[in-house]
Amino acid sequence: MESLSRSWRWLIAVFGLALLQGCTVNPVTGERQLSLIPESQTREMGVQQYEPTIQMQGGQYYTDPELTVYVNNIGQKLAAVSDRPDLPYEFVVLNSGVPNAWALPGGKIAINRGLLTEMENEAQLAAVLAHEIVHAAARHSAQRMQQGMIINAGMAGLGMALSDNDYAGLIMGGAALGSQLTMAQYSQDHELESDRHGIRYMAKAGYDPRAAVELQKIFLRLSENRESSWINGLFASHPPSQARVDANRETVQSMKDLPDFKGTERFNKRLAYLRDRKPAYRKAKQAREKAEDGHLDQAMTLVNEAIAIESEEAAFHALKGQILSNQKQPEAALSAFDRAVNLYPQMFSYRLERGLLHLEQDHLELAREDLATANETVPTSIATLRLGDIARQQGDTKQAIAYYQRAAEAGGEVGQEALRKLQNLTKAGS
Repeated sequence: MESLSRSWRWLIAVFGLALLQGCTVNPVTGERQLSLIPESQTREMGVQQYEPTIQMQGGQYYTDPELTVYVNNIGQKLAAVSDRPDLPYEFVVLNSGVPNAWALPGGKIAINRGLLTEMENEAQLAAVLAHEIVHAAARHSAQRMQQGMIINAGMAGLGMALSDNDYAGLIMGGAALGSQLTMAQYSQDHELESDRHGIRYMAKAGYDPRAAVELQKIFLRLSENRESSWINGLFASHPPSQARVDANRETVQSMKDLPDFKGTERFNKRLAYLRDRKPAYRKAKQAREKAEDGHLDQAMTLVNEAIAIESEEAAFHALKGQILSNQKQPEAALSAFDRAVNLYPQMFSYRLERGLLHLEQDHLELAREDLATANETVPTSIATLRLGDIARQQGDTKQAIAYYQRAAEAGGEVGQEALRKLQNLTKAGS
């Protein structure tokens, strides 16, 4: 019994020493906190996950590049007065109508066009970006990962489906980690901390911090209306509350010599193009809904109307390709996907869909090229499975087995199909 007691004391002492060595000073709050994951590791994670996360959440909004420049300039201005100006900050606008904004470790920050169009001035935009900068500077993502490690020895507790992504359930390996982090809910303490210090950054950068209070009031009102896009977007990871509104108001009231710049005129000028194209995105959304309900002719009419308003939007042409494919018009569908890929060649989903359609038409080499390229950015089990099919048809049994093995590890229906084909292939070779 005494030996067992000594063992427990030894384990407690070792664990306590590990915790002590793992404590660091939070650069934002100045408080000591547990830090089990080195910052270099989380920074590298942010770099690796940034592009896959961007693509899984709509891709970049590229049709108005000046808007991204504008958002990035505001973000860099705020980052320069933050507690971690040394981080390699990046700011991007995402092509998603879901109102949301997020930060990955190391200062990789994104805001959706669906949130931008709900704002009234530049100071409100600064409030959102400053809030996300604090999440990055204070390493809130790392703290959430640590909590998952302590409770589950892994990231399983952070898993959340990307309901607006057709391939969310088929993402392989660690490519979904970034999206899991961006969609996992922050604690109330983290939210209040990011509000408080974000307001401080706003004022230092010359923005009226009262805009942060205004924005929280808007968010609270929208949350009470239970608007689904907000519930599934920003509010899933950044839940609003009256407590946040009150805390933000108290923070602002405690400050002296407040700047009064809101930048309404400049903001409206920069948002003019996006707002002008908003009807196109509304029609595209309606087209997708009609297609999902089986009303393909109506869906085609709507997506063509969207393209007439914004012909350079790759997402519209990809949607048209999906509708044409469902209408059993493969050649016309391939033409639409070609247009989407030409407009946004980096987008994995456009190449994936075109590759799958090429495979249906027995264009094996074209299918292989598209599916392999898609997997380089965001690997999916369906692309990996079909690459195995192509390798098998081309007589490369060794390569087919390798693809089937990887796809089988993903589980689900695709994994089961891969396992069956793998077993048949290995039996035939034995």
